[in-house]
Amino acid sequence: MGVLALVAGVAFSGGTSVDPPAPRGFPGVVPAFLASARAAPIEGARARADEGVWAARQRDRRWLARARALGPAAPRWARTIYRRSLLVLRAFVDPHGAAVAGARVGWAYVWPRDAGAVALALASAGYRAEARRVAHFLLGLDLGAAARFHRSGEPVEGRGAQGDAAGWVRAAARAAGVAHPVGVPAPAWRDRADYQEGDAGDYLGNAIASHTSLEAFETGPGLVRAAGDAGSGLDSAAAWAVRPFARPAFYPAARRTLLNLIADRGTRFGIVPSERWHGGDEPWTAPTAWCAWSLATLSRIERRAGRSRAALTDRRTALGLMADLRRAATPLDLLPERVDPHTGAPTSTTPLAWSHAFAILAIRALWPEARR
Repeated sequence: MGVLALVAGVAFSGGTSVDPPAPRGFPGVVPAFLASARAAPIEGARARADEGVWAARQRDRRWLARARALGPAAPRWARTIYRRSLLVLRAFVDPHGAAVAGARVGWAYVWPRDAGAVALALASAGYRAEARRVAHFLLGLDLGAAARFHRSGEPVEGRGAQGDAAGWVRAAARAAGVAHPVGVPAPAWRDRADYQEGDAGDYLGNAIASHTSLEAFETGPGLVRAAGDAGSGLDSAAAWAVRPFARPAFYPAARRTLLNLIADRGTRFGIVPSERWHGGDEPWTAPTAWCAWSLATLSRIERRAGRSRAALTDRRTALGLMADLRRAATPLDLLPERVDPHTGAPTSTTPLAWSHAFAILAIRALWPEARR
């Protein structure tokens, strides 16, 4: 088996997991770099496969030509990850706007949180029509029915509604320029599971997405995961108070949280979701990327305010996280959900839509296109 075929096998099987790939794979348009990796050198079929890959490359180039450009200072690796991530998102979105989390059994569902981030990334990169389709799909869901949804819009049994869903749907609609229904009560954020998908509680990420007060989460070191519980530890979801749910009054607390978490990360491949995370020591690419996005944003805000030292610190930290993300990526620049803390090898679903969405947003924040 060739190297590319091996990498593709990791991508579709989910790293070291033995779970089979999703029966229908990617619901959208599979990019050429993945199609070529999957092509098997079977006699009599190779020529047809090569023709199909060539056609896919032309199609990909035409689609990427619509993307908003990065700034001229963006390095080659950032441009490559930016383009690859856009193609990955296109592969995860079906024609009706259902954006699934991964092309694998158990992940081939729509989480409002993940799909909302996909819409934000597509809109940021200039794909407003695609972002609108995702937003319209999300607005049609019964967010109080479940945490996950089939591409038909029907809820997936087994996990109750999570407390940040409505906030991510609102953010997606706003970014895509889609009107959000007024006067419709949002599902409660309290006593609900959060992005860590564990027990129900009153969690930081849900509170931020719901635009409620964050005072109960604030401590000296930063924002903790559970309201009123300093022992619950700092939570990387504090980054959401910068982007996409801008809460300027809590920018200082969010910054303290991120800088403290990142300083203690202990690996070259990213961060775990929170300080008291109980899911092992494997770094997660999505929190790594969303922290980079928010720190890059804070750096620009601080520079405009004349706080040059803080701006430099935050930009350098964001770039360090992007270096971690590069090390965690596969040779095809695919981002796993999480990786081995010692080797960076994928240990879960690869690629993950959520991670690629935040990578796009972080790269655009670090190297925005020049203003005309």
